Amino acid sequence: MNAAPADQIRLLDVQNLDVRLTQLAHRRKNLPELAELTTLEADLTQQRDLLVAAQTEESDTSREQTKAEADVDQVRQRAARDQKRLDSGAVSSPKDLENLQRELTSLAKRQGDLEDVVLEVMERRETAQERVRELTGRVEAIQAKVDDATSRRDAAHAEIDAEVATVNKERELTVADIPEALVTLYDRIRAKQGGIGAARLYQRRCEGCRLELDITELNDVRAAAADAVVRCENCSRILVRTPDSGL
Repeated sequence: MNAAPADQIRLLDVQNLDVRLTQLAHRRKNLPELAELTTLEADLTQQRDLLVAAQTEESDTSREQTKAEADVDQVRQRAARDQKRLDSGAVSSPKDLENLQRELTSLAKRQGDLEDVVLEVMERRETAQERVRELTGRVEAIQAKVDDATSRRDAAHAEIDAEVATVNKERELTVADIPEALVTLYDRIRAKQGGIGAARLYQRRCEGCRLELDITELNDVRAAAADAVVRCENCSRILVRTPDSGL
């Protein structure tokens, strides 16, 4: 393939732009905010799970307290009725009086036991409520960090995308002045060679594979016509000759 030396040199400009695009893509993919968000979101998920568990416990103890207080109230009402009967004098039979007094004693013990249950449940509920408050604070704090990191990530993406658009436009304009066949060859080589399709020959060294050409390769390059598109024998990339090639 033949191409004017100026077109071959412009190919290096395209290569530099493609390298910049690769760097921008790498930067976009490896923003520190992305790793930060991964860590924060994992932490947020964990804390939210703990919060749900604490809220469930608080809800369960609330129902348990309501039931225990209802049991106490039921026993208290029954004891009040029995006490009223006892105080009214309506019960005259000694046996009935004894049974009524025995029941009042039993109800008093039952009420005491149930009140102890209520206190125990209240303590567990207060602990659960404190846990809910603590975890709610943690979730809100982590969410604020997530929001901040997301904002910074989006800003970085916008900045990178704007630069990518600028570089792509510049590449489009540069490629428009280069023969299509040369660009096609360059793109094909670039796809196979890790993003580098053309390299400068500098001081007898290919800047694509960083290897110095041996004497036979140098003689072949020297003998090639100025418009000949030469390739590096080591890496197959387009070898662009410049005044600094050392030929």
